Amino acid sequence: MISSIVRNLLYSRVPAAGIRCLATEASTVAATTSQDASNNLPPALPEERDKLYSKLEIELRGIDPAVLKSYSWFATTAANHLDIEVGKCWSPRKAHKERMTLLKSVHIYKKHRVQYEIRTYFRYMNFHKLTGSTLDTFLEYIERNLPEGVALNATKTEIQEIPEHLRDVPRES
Repeated sequence: MISSIVRNLLYSRVPAAGIRCLATEASTVAATTSQDASNNLPPALPEERDKLYSKLEIELRGIDPAVLKSYSWFATTAANHLDIEVGKCWSPRKAHKERMTLLKSVHIYKKHRVQYEIRTYFRYMNFHKLTGSTLDTFLEYIERNLPEGVALNATKTEIQEIPEHLRDVPRES
């Protein structure tokens, strides 16, 4: 299946700058075998290492708790299909309430007032051990299927190498 996807990308009229090779073994093998088959294709791009992320935290905000629960089920199901490790999914018991009190009449009758209340519900989801390409695909998919009235805030935690100046152990004099 991967070789057919690579073949379709290589034979399509997409410029070579629009295709990004991943550092996975299967895509590298498929790209080299399809290049050997026809010599008139452009050379493969140099391999690029995929970033690693230890955690993806998603915060959902909305006015209907049933929609948030349904959407979190959808997102965790999508993560399971992409073999993403699903962490804790939770929501606070109480909603955040914002009340506004306004006068019924603009000029007089100060004792006649109207109160409005906006309730905002939250839901939090955690996903662990992601690669950069998987994270981009997953986030794009769940953002495109975001229901109306729901806001999504995603926080990524990237894994990086220790800098060279911190690797060396200081010598005692």
